[in-house]
Amino acid sequence: MTSSDPHPHLTSLRRDGYVILRSLLTPLEITSLRAAAADLTSTARAGGWPHVRTVGKQFPPWDASLVPSQAGIWGVQHLLHPDLPVSDDAGGGRGAFARVYFHPKLLRVARELLSIPPPEADEADDGAMTMELFNMLVQPTGVGVDPTTPFALRWHRDDIPWTATPEEELAHLQPPYSSSPSGSSPKKYTHTQYNLPLYPDTSLIVIPSSHTRARTPTERAADPYEANLPGQITVSLEPGDVVFYDNNILHRGVYDVSRERMTLHGSVGHVDAKEGRARNVLQHGVGGWVGRCDFGVLGGEDLEEGKGQRGVAEGMRRRLVELGRENEGRDVGFSLEG
Repeated sequence: MTSSDPHPHLTSLRRDGYVILRSLLTPLEITSLRAAAADLTSTARAGGWPHVRTVGKQFPPWDASLVPSQAGIWGVQHLLHPDLPVSDDAGGGRGAFARVYFHPKLLRVARELLSIPPPEADEADDGAMTMELFNMLVQPTGVGVDPTTPFALRWHRDDIPWTATPEEELAHLQPPYSSSPSGSSPKKYTHTQYNLPLYPDTSLIVIPSSHTRARTPTERAADPYEANLPGQITVSLEPGDVVFYDNNILHRGVYDVSRERMTLHGSVGHVDAKEGRARNVLQHGVGGWVGRCDFGVLGGEDLEEGKGQRGVAEGMRRRLVELGRENEGRDVGFSLEG
């Protein structure tokens, strides 16, 4: 039975706060990414890559000088950074990460969720998508990690402080979902965020539809690490699956430290987001290196016309550079503390 909804993924995202797509990547793509991810994770755990998320701190900024003598890591930042090595293997290194971030299948879904009409060609720059963040969530190891206890992150919304009042929460949450008096469609998303695991992953826990409302009294009174909140579900993903989710859905992470985890964690923005996305994106420090990016690892030379995977990448990169310029000299601060 065929759905009459022309945008089923967007409908699910608006209703539930998340949408799962199965088998977005092929087994060959997953194999290539696992090799690149393992190399980078090993380097980062040894203190050889300074852009990491350290155990004991959930939100930026993180202090890489603590690794590895004083802290382990639970994430690796900036998979598109120009200083990330490109493997001699054509399928590995920074090239493998760039190929998946700008993957036509992934960007096709992102366009739908951002309400961007498809371009004339599938691999063509639409002039609207903006490069944002691309990181990796990994199995915590090392100092500060108890191998007998799951590694847990606390309940949060990515861009709303836990101290927000119900009125403040609603001020952030309502606009994307409320309709105008004329009954027109809900307002558009300005970005979309996703997790794409390279190994089976059950780490993400969400409360469906919580992105449309303020916290309930029970949620507000709960311990930040409460193991069971009413309505919560565990998002179960296989390698190559992807879950797109509203970053203001109530969610947390719980890692089984005995299992391998390498989950690509990215976001794509809309050019119209402007100041609304500056803090979320620039707080991670991407403005310090995106101007040096060269996506020659993607091949192709048709940059001016924005064709091919490299042309799409360059167009998205330019719009992120512009976001940085528009906020140059401005302290965008941090979304959350802790």
